[in-house]
Amino acid sequence: MPETTGPSAWDVALRLLGVRARSRAEIAERLARREFEPDVIAEVLDRLSESGLIDDDDFAQEWVTSRHKYSGRGRVALRRELRTKGVAEETIETALAEIDPDDERAQATALAQKKLASSSLDLSDRNDRAKAYRRLAGLLGRRGYPPEMVSSVVAETLRAGAADS
Repeated sequence: MPETTGPSAWDVALRLLGVRARSRAEIAERLARREFEPDVIAEVLDRLSESGLIDDDDFAQEWVTSRHKYSGRGRVALRRELRTKGVAEETIETALAEIDPDDERAQATALAQKKLASSSLDLSDRNDRAKAYRRLAGLLGRRGYPPEMVSSVVAETLRAGAADS
């Protein structure tokens, strides 16, 4: 039985999209949580797609661009985020292919340098150097940079930091 009291599925979907862009799966999940009938949800999703209000390809591309550029996220984190939003694997791979590996590495290096500069660790001390390595590797790992990039960027950053001190 369709919901008669309260907003329609269309209104709920538009409100969700008014906050931020969303994937098709996110909208479907939120409407299902509100207990709209599956056929109503499918109809709303089709209508949103036809009117250009939802498009997973565009959503994934915008998500990757903004989260990589402004939040400093790496490919690993972006892939995980898009998967949780229900974006198809092929769409994710296409969006991630737009990230320039050199740009990603430069961003990881800048993050590591900034973190190292704000620390008061003495890189000539073996314990402090190990502590700096763990902190920088943890930072880059949490931001979603690939492990091989993390280790090389951290090593380079520590070498440069030791040479500067």
